[in-house]
Amino acid sequence: MKTTNVKATSKPKKVSVATKVVKSKKVTTSKSGPTDEDIRKKAKEIYHDRVARGVHGSAEEDWLAAEKFFKSRKK
Repeated sequence: MKTTNVKATSKPKKVSVATKVVKSKKVTTSKSGPTDEDIRKKAKEIYHDRVARGVHGSAEEDWLAAEKFFKSRKK
């Protein structure tokens, strides 16, 4: 009886490759103007400055002054 040398073949090993997926963050500039949060922060600054000087006013006036500030910067 003849014997044949047969090499055992193994299945290829599965190799896990660790990949890092990085999502790119889209950076956009706001050309439409300031957000309400921007105006709110500026109005708060205007309020604190106004109170420190002892000048009377209202929250509405501070808000309008903040909007005016941003409009003047846009030009």
